[in-house]
Amino acid sequence: QLVPLFVIIGCGGVGASLYLMRLAMFNPDVSWDRKNNPEPWNKMAPNDQYKLFSVNMDYSSLKKDRPDF
Repeated sequence: QLVPLFVIIGCGGVGASLYLMRLAMFNPDVSWDRKNNPEPWNKMAPNDQYKLFSVNMDYSSLKKDRPDF
């Protein structure tokens, strides 16, 4: 009777670890290479989507509204 509990807890743990891995690898706030890319958030284009889910947001229609550094 404990098998479904272990399966559900295991799936939750795997899902949480995959989400943390996604955040660590693809989030522009995390910098793994400080020598070649010390500020990765400055290289993001305005139409790059880095959120997992966004409601009613079309990233392809965004325009650049900030200066280049």
